Amino acid sequence: MTHTPLLKPVWLSMTLLLVWLLSACQRETDLVEPTTNTTVSNTAENETINKWILENMRDYYYWNDKIPASPDLTLAPSDFFDSLLYTYSATAAPDGDRFSWIEENADDLSASLSGESTTTGLEFMLYLRSQGSTDVIAQVLYVLPNSPAARAGFKRGDIISKVNGQPITTTNYASLLYSGATNYSFGLAEVQNSALVDTDKTLSVTATVFQANPVFLDSIYTAGTKTVGYLVYNQFVPAPNNSSGTEYDDQVDAIFSNFKARGVNELILDLRYNPGGYTSSSANLASLIGKNISTSSVYFREEWNSTLTPYIKQEYGDEFFVQRFLNKSQNIGGNLQRVFVLTTDGTASSSELIINGLRPYMTVTTIGTTTYGKNVGSITIVDDSGKIKWGMQPIVFKSFNSQGQSDYSAGFAPSIEVQEPLVLKPLGDITEPLLNEALYQITGNRLARRAVATGHSLPALGSSIQRKAGGGRMIKSLTAFKTAKLPQ
Repeated sequence: MTHTPLLKPVWLSMTLLLVWLLSACQRETDLVEPTTNTTVSNTAENETINKWILENMRDYYYWNDKIPASPDLTLAPSDFFDSLLYTYSATAAPDGDRFSWIEENADDLSASLSGESTTTGLEFMLYLRSQGSTDVIAQVLYVLPNSPAARAGFKRGDIISKVNGQPITTTNYASLLYSGATNYSFGLAEVQNSALVDTDKTLSVTATVFQANPVFLDSIYTAGTKTVGYLVYNQFVPAPNNSSGTEYDDQVDAIFSNFKARGVNELILDLRYNPGGYTSSSANLASLIGKNISTSSVYFREEWNSTLTPYIKQEYGDEFFVQRFLNKSQNIGGNLQRVFVLTTDGTASSSELIINGLRPYMTVTTIGTTTYGKNVGSITIVDDSGKIKWGMQPIVFKSFNSQGQSDYSAGFAPSIEVQEPLVLKPLGDITEPLLNEALYQITGNRLARRAVATGHSLPALGSSIQRKAGGGRMIKSLTAFKTAKLPQ
């Protein structure tokens, strides 16, 4: 693709994604490594790809003024992309980039952002087995319905201590769990008398290409005058991969239509495992919840780089940077005074956008632990000619709510802190600690006994959710964003 006065007609979609584990949020599928024997043809191919990367990064990257003047075009594309980034540093660049990444296969990138991947169906959190240990366990957070893991009998709360007969350790967990293997034999452990004990039980699972539905669970609880709607929503995705529709958004609409018909007057939104996704789906959900909102009400605003901003304004006007609420007949905001959001450090990006965007309009009470803190958004860029197969996801904007607030780069601290325990209750169970606390705040203990503070002190190493390509990003569809004139 050559540089022209017009914004290049790339396929663009955008996710504000929060990534909890910095190393985990990078390119898991980036397979290109520098070699000592680079051939002339490889060097030429790299330069072609790298020129395409550089042109687009100079146009779109939020920190485009930080890009080196003369980067090395002979590097492997993944290394070249990294060389352009204004990389975060707690001391040198505290405002730097933690989230931009690139993948060798743009089709895989697109699929993963829509919830399709090769997976067993297990989502898990990794912990050290004990303080100071090098042994690792994987605690199953949830199991995708109808996935290979679900068919094998896995359930939330299962604890994996071995993979293919090998104990999981700090030195091998990445190769055992994230190598892209297909066949797994998982050895399980369990808590006995407050101690973790290995068992003889194993479950075998074969990973397959699987489309995950982000709408995981919905329920209604009734206690006196309180009718409580509960939704577990795990990614902001409007539709399955390769669909141009809004099937998943429509499913959320149908749930809120039922909430409205049933007279729901309290809402618990469970985003504890939601790393982000499409801003269009975030706006759809927020528009079903917001109180006293209209299509003139601002959900959030965007700030792009200073080079591109005047040209976008010239072509599209100021409204390009504004996401307003939608007119949703299923909106239950008229019956709500507040919304409870269940959070963990895996709650990111478009999930945090819900918290930040709704706060000017109603009370948002967060229960759980501090969210990740991603207030910037990225777009997916691929080569429209098809000659370059890579896809990249650079940060291109920062988000602000209607009151100009964007001060959550360190995450939202919970209004009420509740940690998940090592022994997990099923999602939707009224004794599950985070849900139980929300019900306690709503009902005054009429529906369920208040949960005792439970939690554990095992050091966390990250989660499978945070390694997803769609994890921790906000996506905004920009398919029409093609004609804004750029400077020469």
